[in-house]
Amino acid sequence: MFQVLWKLRHFFWQERRRYGLAVGLLLFLNLVEILPPYFVGRAVDLISEHGLTASSLAELVGFLLLTIVVSYVCGFTWQYQLYSGARTLELSLRRRLMQHFLRMTPRFFEQYRTGDLMARSTNDLNAVMQTAGFGILTLIDSTTWSLTILVTMAVADSWKLTLASLLPMPVIAILMTKFGQILHGRFERAQDAFGDMNDRVLETVAGIRVVRAYAQEENEERRFAETMEDVYRKNAAVAQIDALFDPTISMLVGVTYLIGLGYGTYLVFQGQLTVGQLTSFNVYLGMLIWPMLAVGQLINIMQRGNASLDRVNEVLAYPPDVVDQDAALVAHRIEDIRFERYSFRYPASDRDNLVDIDLVVKRGETLGVVGRTGSGKSTLVRQLLREYPVGHAGRLLINGQPIERFQLDALHRLMGYVPQNPMLFSRSVRDNVRFAKPDASDEEVLEALELAGFTEDLPRLPNGLDTMVGERGISLSGGQKQRIALARALILDPDVLILDDAMSAVDARTEVHILRSIRRVRQGRTTIIVSHRMPAVQHADRIVVLDDGRIAEEGTFQELMRLNGWYAQQYLHQQAFGEAEADLLAEGVAEEAVEERGALR
Repeated sequence: MFQVLWKLRHFFWQERRRYGLAVGLLLFLNLVEILPPYFVGRAVDLISEHGLTASSLAELVGFLLLTIVVSYVCGFTWQYQLYSGARTLELSLRRRLMQHFLRMTPRFFEQYRTGDLMARSTNDLNAVMQTAGFGILTLIDSTTWSLTILVTMAVADSWKLTLASLLPMPVIAILMTKFGQILHGRFERAQDAFGDMNDRVLETVAGIRVVRAYAQEENEERRFAETMEDVYRKNAAVAQIDALFDPTISMLVGVTYLIGLGYGTYLVFQGQLTVGQLTSFNVYLGMLIWPMLAVGQLINIMQRGNASLDRVNEVLAYPPDVVDQDAALVAHRIEDIRFERYSFRYPASDRDNLVDIDLVVKRGETLGVVGRTGSGKSTLVRQLLREYPVGHAGRLLINGQPIERFQLDALHRLMGYVPQNPMLFSRSVRDNVRFAKPDASDEEVLEALELAGFTEDLPRLPNGLDTMVGERGISLSGGQKQRIALARALILDPDVLILDDAMSAVDARTEVHILRSIRRVRQGRTTIIVSHRMPAVQHADRIVVLDDGRIAEEGTFQELMRLNGWYAQQYLHQQAFGEAEADLLAEGVAEEAVEERGALR
């Protein structure tokens, strides 16, 4: 049950002053708060003996007032120290989780769903925080506070009556342990169900357009209702066990009261106990109710905290797939990129996704990458981003050095990457463009948008640059999102600009404008363009055609056209019939079908 405290030992040691003061004040208050019942019992005895005077009454009242003031000051201080320590733990874990998420590569996010990560970052962290705050309080109150009361009852009143009142304690211990074991498993399952619910909501909201387009609203409602029913059922199972703690303890406390009153009255009649002692004993029994309830709360909180901390630590323990080497190099400029018989395989793949790639890209060159869907185009260019460990064969060199020898952040600062499906943040157009360059002026933003062919769209936006694009850019068209993402990369003027089919949703006229602008402003810097449109890479210094992870063709536009291979055929088809037919060819559809459609025109 207390494994969670051992797992948090480093935090408690780091915050030892804060927790030492809180626990010290709690222990001191244990001694202070046992005095009022003693004063009450003393007053009852004085009354029964007709010895209560004004001075003795004033003395007793003065002591009571003093204990109240001391309890208030000490109580405020320990609560502030204890709960601020718990919040510090929550803040620390939240910061560590965010830093961990930012270091993780795609493989991590393939294993953990977004909804599950949100559950671990919210509910689970709250449970751990409760353990470091309220859990420590219940630990002190259920152990030292209850022990202090019991010792006081035995010494100041009657040890016989105290022992008799302890008879229900073993039953409490057995039941609480059993309830705690059941609670641990049920709480883990409830948290998993909460993560599933989060994931379902996120997927539905992100894909609301698709849901509506296919008239799946009712099906989504039904599936969400089933998910909610699962969450309800598993949380109800937790609540069923949770609800047993307090009634069980209250019932056993009632038995303790019954023993105390019955046997205590007998001792009074036997002359072994005074009426004042019996009165103070019963007050102590009343004070003992909370420590007994705290036992149940302690087990509940510790089991929840242990389960939640395990879930959080499971995420934090996931090692980054890509890490910087010791004494890693800092790249200030990228002169050339070399693939030397480079082969790469995704962790979940059963075959090589890139095979024997030999390729050189020098500074100032433009490289075009084309090929069928699934041929490895995106895989090739994403090797430069080091989202996965380097390939198992061959080498990828930057400036003549293996890419893994360079600091990852330094490389990323020299590269601008625009994917086919860009991610826009729920901010304004201006803030999305200057995301990587927060100090960029409006003039720089407008210049980048002009290069990306977006300035004609600005007057149509309700608030111009201040227009909020919505979550993931939901208020914009696909082409608008791609051009804003392109402007975000262009404003950095990176050493290497990677366009991974970044203009697939842009019309041909706008694409031509963008490519001309890029050629004009990127003289002397490297540009890599991945595209399914053959004319988009026509101006490139070199074009490579990938097929099943291999370089099938390579050369300039003129060389590839003379070769009359896949590139030349695709180029001619796109020029003659438009890109729709060429897409069919790229997917392996029979050439005859395309020719038949062309003849029908």
